[in-house]
Amino acid sequence: MAPVDVVKWVATVVQLVGYGLTGLNVVPWNVAAFVVGIALWFAVGFMWRDRAIMVVHLGAFVAIVAGYLGS
Repeated sequence: MAPVDVVKWVATVVQLVGYGLTGLNVVPWNVAAFVVGIALWFAVGFMWRDRAIMVVHLGAFVAIVAGYLGS
């Protein structure tokens, strides 16, 4: 398995954990999981040179951090 595939699957699992923690209302650990997952997906976009993946995850990062700080 290529390194980018490992990062992609780890990011996916971390994001799913974030969704689960959100469903269980486990704050702030859900936000931490999302931030890690977002960073890993951004890294995947960088490795693939895929600007769309990088932009969407940069937007997700801003939204999740702003939402957390605003709550």
